Amino acid sequence: MKNLILIPARMASTRLPGKPLADIAGKPMIVHVAARAAESGLGRVVVATDTEAVADEVRTHGYEAVMTRVDHESGSDRIFEALSALDPNAEVETVINVQGDLPTIEPATIAAALSPLDDPAVDIGTLGVEIFREEERTNPNVVKIVGSALSPSRLRALYFTRATAPWGDGPLYHHIGLYAYRRAALTRFVSLPPSPLERREKLEQLRALEAGMRIDAAIVGAVPLGVDTPHDLERAREILTEKA
Repeated sequence: MKNLILIPARMASTRLPGKPLADIAGKPMIVHVAARAAESGLGRVVVATDTEAVADEVRTHGYEAVMTRVDHESGSDRIFEALSALDPNAEVETVINVQGDLPTIEPATIAAALSPLDDPAVDIGTLGVEIFREEERTNPNVVKIVGSALSPSRLRALYFTRATAPWGDGPLYHHIGLYAYRRAALTRFVSLPPSPLERREKLEQLRALEAGMRIDAAIVGAVPLGVDTPHDLERAREILTEKA
């Protein structure tokens, strides 16, 4: 399959304004994410942004950027606009959406999200990590995958929730919001209105499940550090300074 990795980046974060350009070990955070995506070797990497300063920094460091509208409600809408601009002849078959606040993500973790698409019945691939810390089981900010195990490293997603689920003995899985879409699936997804369960749980991926689309999750070993707060930013600086 011909793949395109798109990294949405917006400056208007409520908890950490301007975070795509936050300095980490001498480079903006968004540049670190682009580098990790390029190291995955999966295909062309482009940052989709609504801010010229972000695009300029990305290009200065040797990566590609495309400008998108400022009024998108979600990253999925932003990457679809970018896909339409970058690939008007519809040659790309798979779009991998890597969040722009994952500067320490391992390239192999990005590649894992693509693996569920080996099954032609799967519309969207994503990632999960088994939960071992008790406090994460009940934390509504830790989104859980409720799914059927297809193998020790693969779940077919039946539901996503902020609640502690499923009930009873057995593992719980933390959902990582990194997606690999078949082009047709992304096109359909962005054409759908927000669904009732999506609005209730505030989880966009439920729109796809309610529309009958299939999402499978590859199980990986660790949750990548997402930078949402000043504390997260300092941790990312520590990690990447050590690696430098």
